[in-house]
Amino acid sequence: MDDLYTIALFGEAEKGEYQMPYFLNTLVEMAQFLGNQPRDSRGLYFAVQALLYKRKVIFLRVEEEGYSTKDYLAGVALLKNQKLGSQVNAICMPGVGEKQILKAFQPICDTYHSILITTEADLYDYITN
Repeated sequence: MDDLYTIALFGEAEKGEYQMPYFLNTLVEMAQFLGNQPRDSRGLYFAVQALLYKRKVIFLRVEEEGYSTKDYLAGVALLKNQKLGSQVNAICMPGVGEKQILKAFQPICDTYHSILITTEADLYDYITN
């Protein structure tokens, strides 16, 4: 797999530790470490899509997508402190339209030229918030 295509993905999962990066290359690894997708969650859905397109995934489990500010901010610290940001070409945080969270990720996106993957609903929340 090409190291140029790594996505940091934040989402809910059935199992796994919070505030710990999971480096995933296959669907088997994802199922083993994270289990099933909780109802109304989108994080693992995006992880499956990324893996099917042969991308590497750094998955960071959050307690509640879009609302667990402490988990997202801890993810920012992990990406900065462990120098994971230099590996990340895209950041995906389904359910996040909160300006405080998005603003915290802006320096990582700027420094490493990473793109932010979002949904129409999240973009609408951001614009109207």
